[in-house]
Amino acid sequence: MPTGSRPGRRARGEIEELPSGSLRVRVYAGIDPSSRRRRYLTETVPAGPHARERAETVRARLLDAASRQPRTRVRTQPDRVPTPRVGPEPFVRPAPEAQPRGWRRGEMTLTMIGRLADVSPPTVSKVLNGRSGVAAQTRARVEAVLREHGYRRPGTVTPSATVEVVFYGMQSNLAVAIMHGVERVVGGHRLTVGFTDARRQVSEGRYWAHDLLVRRPTGVIVVHLGFTTEQHALLAASGIPLVALDPTGEPPLHTVPSVAATNWSGAFDAARHVHALGHRRVAVLTGPTERLCAKARLDGARAALDAAGCGLDPRLVRTGPYFSFDDGLHLGRELLRLPEPPTAILCGNDLQALGVYETARQAGIRIPQDLSVVGFDDIPATSWCGPPMTTVRQPLREMGETAATMVLALAADERLATTRIELSTTLIARDSTAAAPPAR
Repeated sequence: MPTGSRPGRRARGEIEELPSGSLRVRVYAGIDPSSRRRRYLTETVPAGPHARERAETVRARLLDAASRQPRTRVRTQPDRVPTPRVGPEPFVRPAPEAQPRGWRRGEMTLTMIGRLADVSPPTVSKVLNGRSGVAAQTRARVEAVLREHGYRRPGTVTPSATVEVVFYGMQSNLAVAIMHGVERVVGGHRLTVGFTDARRQVSEGRYWAHDLLVRRPTGVIVVHLGFTTEQHALLAASGIPLVALDPTGEPPLHTVPSVAATNWSGAFDAARHVHALGHRRVAVLTGPTERLCAKARLDGARAALDAAGCGLDPRLVRTGPYFSFDDGLHLGRELLRLPEPPTAILCGNDLQALGVYETARQAGIRIPQDLSVVGFDDIPATSWCGPPMTTVRQPLREMGETAATMVLALAADERLATTRIELSTTLIARDSTAAAPPAR
Protein backbone atom coordinates (compact mmCIF):
# COMPACT_ATOMS: atom_id res chain seq x y z
CA MET A 1 0.00 0.00 0.00
CA PRO A 2 1.51 3.42 -0.93
CA THR A 3 2.57 5.65 1.92
CA GLY A 4 -0.22 7.93 3.10
CA SER A 5 -3.08 5.80 1.76
CA ARG A 6 -6.03 5.18 4.03
CA PRO A 7 -6.49 1.60 5.33
CA GLY A 8 -8.52 -0.49 2.96
CA ARG A 9 -8.29 1.99 0.07
CA ARG A 10 -7.61 0.30 -3.26
CA ALA A 11 -4.77 1.95 -5.20
CA ARG A 12 -6.27 4.12 -7.92
CA GLY A 13 -5.05 6.88 -10.17
CA GLU A 14 -2.86 6.79 -13.25
CA ILE A 15 0.91 7.09 -13.49
CA GLU A 16 1.91 7.77 -17.08
CA GLU A 17 5.48 7.92 -18.34
CA LEU A 18 6.01 10.83 -20.75
CA PRO A 19 8.54 10.85 -23.62
CA SER A 20 10.84 13.11 -21.59
CA GLY A 21 11.04 10.49 -18.82
CA SER A 22 8.85 12.51 -16.44
CA LEU A 23 5.87 10.80 -14.82
CA ARG A 24 2.39 12.30 -14.89
CA VAL A 25 0.12 11.33 -11.96
CA ARG A 26 -3.63 11.77 -12.47
CA VAL A 27 -6.40 11.01 -9.95
CA TYR A 28 -10.12 11.23 -10.58
CA ALA A 29 -11.74 13.88 -8.36
CA GLY A 30 -15.43 13.67 -9.21
CA ILE A 31 -17.74 15.66 -11.50
CA ASP A 32 -17.42 19.40 -11.92
CA PRO A 33 -20.86 20.80 -10.91
CA SER A 34 -20.80 23.63 -13.45
CA SER A 35 -19.57 21.87 -16.59
CA ARG A 36 -20.74 18.35 -15.64
CA ARG A 37 -17.36 17.06 -16.82
CA ARG A 38 -14.98 14.80 -14.98
CA ARG A 39 -12.25 16.59 -13.12
CA TYR A 40 -8.83 15.30 -12.14
CA LEU A 41 -6.00 16.21 -9.82
CA THR A 42 -2.77 16.05 -11.79
CA GLU A 43 0.88 16.47 -10.90
CA THR A 44 4.07 15.84 -12.85
CA VAL A 45 7.15 14.24 -11.30
CA PRO A 46 10.44 15.12 -13.06
CA ALA A 47 12.56 12.27 -14.39
CA GLY A 48 15.15 10.82 -12.03
CA PRO A 49 16.39 7.63 -10.37
CA HIS A 50 13.64 7.75 -7.73
CA ALA A 51 10.86 9.16 -9.89
CA ARG A 52 8.68 6.05 -9.57
CA GLU A 53 8.76 6.13 -5.74
CA ARG A 54 7.99 9.85 -5.70
CA ALA A 55 5.11 9.27 -8.15
CA GLU A 56 3.60 6.65 -5.83
CA THR A 57 3.81 9.10 -2.93
CA VAL A 58 2.21 11.81 -5.05
CA ARG A 59 -0.56 9.43 -6.08
CA ALA A 60 -1.34 8.62 -2.45
CA ARG A 61 -1.43 12.32 -1.58
CA LEU A 62 -3.72 13.16 -4.51
CA LEU A 63 -6.03 10.25 -3.64
CA ASP A 64 -6.31 11.58 -0.11
CA ALA A 65 -6.98 15.11 -1.41
CA ALA A 66 -9.61 13.80 -3.81
CA SER A 67 -11.41 12.00 -1.01
CA ARG A 68 -11.66 15.27 0.92
CA GLN A 69 -13.22 17.18 -2.01
CA PRO A 70 -16.61 18.55 -0.86
CA ARG A 71 -19.69 17.34 -2.73
CA THR A 72 -21.33 20.35 -4.34
CA ARG A 73 -24.92 20.37 -5.47
CA VAL A 74 -25.48 21.44 -9.04
CA ARG A 75 -27.48 24.62 -9.29
CA THR A 76 -29.78 25.02 -12.21
CA GLN A 77 -29.82 28.36 -13.99
CA PRO A 78 -33.14 29.99 -14.89
CA ASP A 79 -33.87 30.20 -18.58
CA ARG A 80 -32.67 33.38 -20.17
CA VAL A 81 -34.93 35.24 -22.53
CA PRO A 82 -32.89 36.27 -25.57
CA THR A 83 -32.92 39.94 -26.40
CA PRO A 84 -33.06 41.05 -30.02
CA ARG A 85 -29.77 42.16 -31.54
CA VAL A 86 -29.57 45.40 -33.46
CA GLY A 87 -26.65 45.56 -35.88
CA PRO A 88 -23.37 43.66 -35.60
CA GLU A 89 -22.08 42.82 -32.17
CA PRO A 90 -18.41 42.92 -31.22
CA PHE A 91 -16.71 39.59 -30.63
CA VAL A 92 -16.38 39.03 -26.90
CA ARG A 93 -13.97 36.40 -25.60
CA PRO A 94 -15.48 34.66 -22.56
CA ALA A 95 -14.11 35.72 -19.19
CA PRO A 96 -11.65 33.38 -17.47
CA GLU A 97 -13.28 30.83 -15.19
CA ALA A 98 -13.39 31.35 -11.46
CA GLN A 99 -11.29 28.26 -10.71
CA PRO A 100 -7.64 28.83 -9.76
CA ARG A 101 -5.19 29.28 -12.60
CA GLY A 102 -4.54 25.99 -14.41
CA TRP A 103 -7.07 24.14 -12.23
CA ARG A 104 -8.50 22.05 -15.05
CA ARG A 105 -5.11 21.07 -16.37
CA GLY A 106 -3.43 19.92 -13.19
CA GLU A 107 -2.13 23.29 -11.97
CA MET A 108 0.43 23.40 -14.79
CA THR A 109 2.13 26.82 -14.65
CA LEU A 110 4.98 28.58 -16.43
CA THR A 111 7.16 27.78 -13.43
CA MET A 112 6.44 24.06 -13.73
CA ILE A 113 6.99 24.13 -17.51
CA GLY A 114 10.28 25.93 -16.93
CA ARG A 115 11.37 23.37 -14.32
CA LEU A 116 10.63 20.46 -16.65
CA ALA A 117 12.43 22.16 -19.56
CA ASP A 118 15.31 23.35 -17.32
CA VAL A 119 14.73 27.03 -18.17
CA SER A 120 13.37 30.06 -16.34
CA PRO A 121 9.67 31.08 -16.46
CA PRO A 122 10.54 34.25 -18.46
CA THR A 123 12.09 32.01 -21.12
CA VAL A 124 8.87 29.99 -21.32
CA SER A 125 6.97 33.26 -21.68
CA LYS A 126 9.24 34.32 -24.55
CA VAL A 127 8.52 31.07 -26.38
CA LEU A 128 4.77 31.45 -25.89
CA ASN A 129 4.89 35.02 -27.20
CA GLY A 130 7.20 34.33 -30.14
CA ARG A 131 9.84 36.72 -28.88
CA SER A 132 13.51 36.54 -29.80
CA GLY A 133 16.41 35.92 -27.45
CA VAL A 134 15.89 32.15 -27.09
CA ALA A 135 18.32 29.67 -28.63
CA ALA A 136 16.81 27.32 -31.21
CA GLN A 137 17.56 24.20 -29.14
CA THR A 138 16.12 25.78 -26.00
CA ARG A 139 13.02 26.90 -27.85
CA ALA A 140 12.51 23.40 -29.23
CA ARG A 141 12.91 21.89 -25.73
CA VAL A 142 10.32 24.26 -24.24
CA GLU A 143 7.90 23.64 -27.11
CA ALA A 144 8.28 19.88 -26.61
CA VAL A 145 7.38 20.18 -22.90
CA LEU A 146 4.39 22.44 -23.70
CA ARG A 147 3.21 19.88 -26.22
CA GLU A 148 3.87 16.93 -23.93
CA HIS A 149 1.77 18.33 -21.10
CA GLY A 150 -1.01 19.83 -23.20
CA TYR A 151 -0.37 23.26 -21.69
CA ARG A 152 -2.92 25.97 -22.54
CA ARG A 153 -2.37 29.55 -21.57
CA PRO A 154 -5.21 30.85 -19.36
CA GLY A 155 -7.57 33.26 -21.10
CA THR A 156 -6.17 36.31 -19.34
CA VAL A 157 -4.27 37.79 -22.30
CA THR A 158 -6.35 39.98 -24.62
CA PRO A 159 -5.71 39.08 -28.28
CA SER A 160 -5.66 41.61 -31.09
CA ALA A 161 -8.99 42.25 -32.81
CA THR A 162 -7.84 40.40 -35.93
CA VAL A 163 -8.38 37.07 -37.62
CA GLU A 164 -5.29 36.17 -39.65
CA VAL A 165 -5.50 34.20 -42.89
CA VAL A 166 -2.26 32.40 -43.80
CA PHE A 167 -1.67 31.38 -47.42
CA TYR A 168 1.15 29.43 -48.98
CA GLY A 169 1.52 31.23 -52.29
CA MET A 170 -1.50 33.43 -52.96
CA GLN A 171 -3.39 32.64 -56.15
CA SER A 172 -5.13 35.99 -56.41
CA ASN A 173 -8.58 34.90 -57.54
CA LEU A 174 -8.87 32.17 -54.91
CA ALA A 175 -7.40 34.34 -52.16
CA VAL A 176 -9.73 37.27 -52.83
CA ALA A 177 -12.85 35.10 -52.75
CA ILE A 178 -11.76 33.40 -49.52
CA MET A 179 -10.84 36.71 -47.88
CA HIS A 180 -14.24 38.16 -48.81
CA GLY A 181 -15.91 35.23 -47.09
CA VAL A 182 -13.79 35.58 -43.94
CA GLU A 183 -14.38 39.33 -43.78
CA ARG A 184 -18.13 38.92 -44.14
CA VAL A 185 -18.20 36.93 -40.88
CA VAL A 186 -15.52 38.59 -38.74
CA GLY A 187 -16.52 42.09 -39.84
CA GLY A 188 -19.90 41.46 -38.25
CA HIS A 189 -18.04 41.04 -34.94
CA ARG A 190 -16.02 44.25 -35.43
CA LEU A 191 -12.82 42.35 -36.12
CA THR A 192 -10.44 42.97 -38.99
CA VAL A 193 -8.83 40.47 -41.39
CA GLY A 194 -5.08 40.22 -41.88
CA PHE A 195 -3.15 37.91 -44.17
CA THR A 196 0.28 36.32 -44.44
CA ASP A 197 1.97 34.53 -47.33
CA ALA A 198 4.08 31.88 -45.60
CA ARG A 199 6.03 30.79 -48.69
CA ARG A 200 9.07 32.96 -47.95
CA GLN A 201 9.13 31.99 -44.27
CA VAL A 202 8.99 28.29 -45.12
CA SER A 203 11.74 28.67 -47.74
CA GLU A 204 13.95 30.29 -45.08
CA GLY A 205 13.30 27.46 -42.62
CA ARG A 206 11.25 29.69 -40.31
CA TYR A 207 8.03 28.79 -38.52
CA TRP A 208 5.25 31.08 -39.69
CA ALA A 209 3.57 30.25 -36.36
CA HIS A 210 6.26 32.17 -34.45
CA ASP A 211 5.35 35.46 -36.15
CA LEU A 212 1.69 34.92 -35.31
CA LEU A 213 2.55 34.55 -31.62
CA VAL A 214 3.91 38.10 -31.63
CA ARG A 215 0.76 39.53 -33.23
CA ARG A 216 -1.61 37.36 -31.12
CA PRO A 217 -4.64 37.34 -33.43
CA THR A 218 -8.03 36.20 -32.17
CA GLY A 219 -7.81 33.22 -34.52
CA VAL A 220 -5.88 31.82 -37.48
CA ILE A 221 -7.14 30.28 -40.74
CA VAL A 222 -4.52 28.49 -42.84
CA VAL A 223 -5.28 28.02 -46.54
CA HIS A 224 -3.70 25.39 -48.85
CA LEU A 225 -0.95 24.97 -46.28
CA GLY A 226 0.83 22.03 -44.73
CA PHE A 227 1.52 22.48 -41.03
CA THR A 228 3.18 20.35 -38.42
CA THR A 229 1.94 19.02 -35.12
CA GLU A 230 4.55 21.27 -33.47
CA GLN A 231 3.17 24.42 -35.10
CA HIS A 232 -0.40 23.58 -34.17
CA ALA A 233 0.55 22.69 -30.59
CA LEU A 234 2.48 25.95 -30.17
CA LEU A 235 -0.51 28.05 -31.27
CA ALA A 236 -2.81 25.99 -29.04
CA ALA A 237 -0.52 26.44 -26.03
CA SER A 238 -0.64 30.21 -26.58
CA GLY A 239 -4.44 30.17 -26.76
CA ILE A 240 -4.72 30.92 -30.51
CA PRO A 241 -7.33 28.71 -32.26
CA LEU A 242 -6.55 27.33 -35.72
CA VAL A 243 -8.79 26.19 -38.58
CA ALA A 244 -7.47 24.72 -41.85
CA LEU A 245 -9.14 25.58 -45.16
CA ASP A 246 -8.46 23.01 -47.88
CA PRO A 247 -5.36 21.67 -46.09
CA THR A 248 -2.65 20.11 -48.21
CA GLY A 249 -2.58 17.02 -46.00
CA GLU A 250 -4.54 15.41 -43.21
CA PRO A 251 -4.57 17.70 -40.14
CA PRO A 252 -2.39 16.26 -37.33
CA LEU A 253 -4.26 13.54 -35.45
CA HIS A 254 -7.50 14.93 -36.91
CA THR A 255 -7.50 17.48 -34.07
CA VAL A 256 -7.44 20.56 -36.32
CA PRO A 257 -10.88 21.62 -37.58
CA SER A 258 -10.95 21.93 -41.36
CA VAL A 259 -13.13 23.10 -44.24
CA ALA A 260 -12.92 21.79 -47.80
CA ALA A 261 -14.98 21.31 -50.95
CA THR A 262 -16.30 17.99 -52.22
CA ASN A 263 -13.33 17.52 -54.54
CA TRP A 264 -14.01 13.84 -55.25
CA SER A 265 -17.65 14.46 -56.20
CA GLY A 266 -16.75 17.46 -58.35
CA ALA A 267 -14.25 15.46 -60.40
CA PHE A 268 -16.69 12.56 -60.61
CA ASP A 269 -19.33 14.88 -62.11
CA ALA A 270 -16.82 16.35 -64.60
CA ALA A 271 -15.75 12.91 -65.83
CA ARG A 272 -19.33 11.71 -66.10
CA HIS A 273 -20.18 14.86 -68.08
CA VAL A 274 -17.57 14.25 -70.80
CA HIS A 275 -18.36 10.54 -70.92
CA ALA A 276 -22.03 11.40 -71.56
CA LEU A 277 -20.84 13.49 -74.52
CA GLY A 278 -19.26 10.38 -76.05
CA HIS A 279 -15.63 10.84 -74.99
CA ARG A 280 -13.74 7.63 -74.31
CA ARG A 281 -10.11 8.80 -74.50
CA VAL A 282 -10.26 11.05 -71.46
CA ALA A 283 -7.05 12.47 -69.97
CA VAL A 284 -6.63 13.75 -66.44
CA LEU A 285 -4.15 16.51 -65.65
CA THR A 286 -3.88 16.79 -61.88
CA GLY A 287 -1.86 18.71 -59.30
CA PRO A 288 0.68 17.34 -56.81
CA THR A 289 -0.95 14.21 -55.42
CA GLU A 290 0.49 14.75 -51.94
CA ARG A 291 -2.22 17.39 -51.68
CA LEU A 292 -5.55 16.01 -50.54
CA CYS A 293 -7.59 17.92 -53.10
CA ALA A 294 -5.45 16.75 -56.04
CA LYS A 295 -5.64 13.11 -54.99
CA ALA A 296 -9.40 13.36 -54.40
CA ARG A 297 -9.97 14.87 -57.87
CA LEU A 298 -7.90 12.20 -59.57
CA ASP A 299 -9.69 9.45 -57.64
CA GLY A 300 -13.11 10.94 -58.42
CA ALA A 301 -12.43 11.09 -62.16
CA ARG A 302 -11.08 7.54 -62.16
CA ALA A 303 -14.13 6.27 -60.25
CA ALA A 304 -16.54 7.87 -62.74
CA LEU A 305 -14.78 6.41 -65.77
CA ASP A 306 -14.53 3.00 -64.10
CA ALA A 307 -18.26 3.11 -63.35
CA ALA A 308 -18.94 4.03 -66.98
CA GLY A 309 -17.03 0.98 -68.17
CA CYS A 310 -14.22 2.65 -70.12
CA GLY A 311 -11.72 3.19 -67.28
CA LEU A 312 -8.90 5.70 -67.06
CA ASP A 313 -5.88 4.88 -69.22
CA PRO A 314 -2.78 5.48 -67.01
CA ARG A 315 -0.95 6.73 -70.12
CA LEU A 316 -3.39 9.66 -70.19
CA VAL A 317 -2.63 10.83 -66.63
CA ARG A 318 -0.22 13.72 -66.00
CA THR A 319 0.74 15.21 -62.63
CA GLY A 320 1.66 18.88 -62.44
CA PRO A 321 3.87 20.14 -59.61
CA TYR A 322 2.14 23.47 -58.99
CA PHE A 323 -1.50 23.58 -60.21
CA SER A 324 -0.22 26.27 -62.58
CA PHE A 325 -0.75 27.63 -66.11
CA ASP A 326 2.66 26.19 -67.06
CA ASP A 327 1.50 22.73 -65.94
CA GLY A 328 -1.31 22.88 -68.48
CA LEU A 329 0.89 24.35 -71.19
CA HIS A 330 3.68 21.76 -71.02
CA LEU A 331 1.80 18.65 -69.90
CA GLY A 332 -1.07 19.44 -72.24
CA ARG A 333 1.43 19.55 -75.08
CA GLU A 334 2.67 16.07 -74.09
CA LEU A 335 -0.87 14.71 -74.19
CA LEU A 336 -1.78 16.29 -77.51
CA ARG A 337 1.38 14.95 -79.16
CA LEU A 338 0.56 11.33 -78.33
CA PRO A 339 -0.06 8.99 -81.32
CA GLU A 340 -3.63 8.69 -80.05
CA PRO A 341 -4.29 11.97 -78.25
CA PRO A 342 -7.22 12.41 -75.84
CA THR A 343 -10.47 13.96 -77.01
CA ALA A 344 -11.13 15.45 -73.55
CA ILE A 345 -8.86 16.70 -70.77
CA LEU A 346 -10.01 17.08 -67.17
CA CYS A 347 -7.75 19.59 -65.42
CA GLY A 348 -6.89 19.89 -61.75
CA ASN A 349 -7.78 23.58 -61.71
CA ASP A 350 -8.69 26.45 -64.04
CA LEU A 351 -5.10 27.68 -64.43
CA GLN A 352 -4.03 24.31 -65.80
CA ALA A 353 -7.04 24.37 -68.13
CA LEU A 354 -6.04 27.81 -69.44
CA GLY A 355 -2.58 26.37 -70.14
CA VAL A 356 -4.24 23.59 -72.17
CA TYR A 357 -6.19 26.26 -74.07
CA GLU A 358 -2.92 27.92 -75.10
CA THR A 359 -1.14 24.74 -76.12
CA ALA A 360 -4.21 23.74 -78.18
CA ARG A 361 -4.19 27.17 -79.88
CA GLN A 362 -0.52 26.79 -80.74
CA ALA A 363 -1.17 23.33 -82.23
CA GLY A 364 -4.17 24.48 -84.26
CA ILE A 365 -6.55 22.27 -82.23
CA ARG A 366 -10.05 23.69 -81.84
CA ILE A 367 -11.93 23.73 -78.53
CA PRO A 368 -14.49 22.15 -78.30
CA GLN A 369 -14.72 20.77 -81.86
CA ASP A 370 -11.49 18.75 -81.59
CA LEU A 371 -10.89 18.77 -77.83
CA SER A 372 -13.10 19.24 -74.79
CA VAL A 373 -11.54 20.86 -71.70
CA VAL A 374 -12.85 21.03 -68.12
CA GLY A 375 -11.34 23.12 -65.33
CA PHE A 376 -11.86 23.23 -61.57
CA ASP A 377 -12.51 26.26 -59.27
CA ASP A 378 -14.55 28.64 -61.52
CA ILE A 379 -12.30 31.67 -61.26
CA PRO A 380 -13.63 34.77 -63.10
CA ALA A 381 -11.41 34.22 -66.15
CA THR A 382 -13.28 31.01 -67.04
CA SER A 383 -16.32 32.95 -68.21
CA TRP A 384 -14.21 35.49 -70.14
CA CYS A 385 -11.92 33.16 -72.13
CA GLY A 386 -12.81 31.87 -75.58
CA PRO A 387 -14.71 29.68 -75.51
CA PRO A 388 -16.13 30.12 -71.99
CA MET A 389 -14.85 27.22 -69.92
CA THR A 390 -16.77 24.29 -68.47
CA THR A 391 -15.55 23.96 -64.91
CA VAL A 392 -16.37 22.72 -61.41
CA ARG A 393 -17.25 25.56 -59.10
CA GLN A 394 -15.78 25.57 -55.60
CA PRO A 395 -17.80 27.65 -53.08
CA LEU A 396 -14.70 29.62 -52.07
CA ARG A 397 -16.49 32.51 -50.40
CA GLU A 398 -18.71 30.14 -48.43
CA MET A 399 -15.62 28.14 -47.41
CA GLY A 400 -14.07 31.33 -46.03
CA GLU A 401 -17.28 32.14 -44.16
CA THR A 402 -17.45 28.65 -42.66
CA ALA A 403 -13.80 28.68 -41.56
CA ALA A 404 -14.28 32.11 -39.95
CA THR A 405 -17.39 30.95 -38.10
CA MET A 406 -15.52 27.92 -36.77
CA VAL A 407 -12.47 29.86 -35.61
CA LEU A 408 -14.60 32.45 -33.79
CA ALA A 409 -16.52 29.65 -32.08
CA LEU A 410 -13.22 28.14 -30.90
CA ALA A 411 -12.03 31.55 -29.69
CA ALA A 412 -15.22 31.79 -27.63
CA ASP A 413 -14.49 28.37 -26.08
CA GLU A 414 -17.48 26.79 -27.81
CA ARG A 415 -17.53 23.12 -28.78
CA LEU A 416 -17.82 22.48 -32.53
CA ALA A 417 -20.51 20.08 -33.68
CA THR A 418 -18.03 18.63 -36.19
CA THR A 419 -14.36 19.20 -36.95
CA ARG A 420 -14.57 18.47 -40.69
CA ILE A 421 -16.95 20.28 -43.08
CA GLU A 422 -17.13 19.73 -46.85
CA LEU A 423 -19.16 22.13 -48.98
CA SER A 424 -20.71 21.00 -52.26
CA THR A 425 -19.16 21.69 -55.65
CA THR A 426 -21.21 22.39 -58.80
CA LEU A 427 -20.48 21.49 -62.42
CA ILE A 428 -20.83 24.62 -64.60
CA ALA A 429 -21.29 23.52 -68.23
CA ARG A 430 -20.19 26.17 -70.75
CA ASP A 431 -18.81 26.04 -74.27
CA SER A 432 -15.48 24.21 -73.86
CA THR A 433 -17.13 20.78 -73.90
CA ALA A 434 -19.06 19.22 -76.77
CA ALA A 435 -19.74 15.85 -78.36
CA ALA A 436 -16.64 13.76 -79.03
CA PRO A 437 -15.26 14.17 -82.57
CA PRO A 438 -15.59 11.23 -84.98
CA ALA A 439 -12.89 8.58 -84.61
CA ARG A 440 -9.95 9.14 -86.90
